[in-house]
Amino acid sequence: MSTTSTPTPGPHTLSMTTLMTPSMVNFSGKIHGGALLKLLDEVAFSCAAQFSGHYVVTLLVDEVRFRAPVQVGDLVTFHAAVNRVGRTSMEVGIRVIAENPIARSSRHVISCFFLMVAMGDDGRSVPVPRLTPRDETEKRRWKEAEAREAMRRERSTKASG
Repeated sequence: MSTTSTPTPGPHTLSMTTLMTPSMVNFSGKIHGGALLKLLDEVAFSCAAQFSGHYVVTLLVDEVRFRAPVQVGDLVTFHAAVNRVGRTSMEVGIRVIAENPIARSSRHVISCFFLMVAMGDDGRSVPVPRLTPRDETEKRRWKEAEAREAMRRERSTKASG
């Protein structure tokens, strides 16, 4: 991929399911938050790279909310979507559902947002394709992403001032 061209957008959503194994537990016997954060970063990378057609890096992780513990044996599904794009960046929202396949029950366990930046072969950021929200859900996500961006800018201004 050229470092100067803006590629045609790829799919802007992605779902991935993985089994939680004993190698991922913390001292309380639940799945370690760090193991889940690693998977979240991989999902955000996959979603943003698939959409942009470029290698991407994580710039920021925002609003990670661990809503419920994840157990060994759960099937965990990560639902990711590019919510908004800037010139070289993309906000990826991820909703995580844990399912106990034996009890046939599921629960919403994590929600979060990743800000990913597309990179060229020269290590510099490159433009990403435009994203046009198509339905009410995508329009709502775009507006909410704009509000989060405004809050990040405000926090950054306060921290540097």
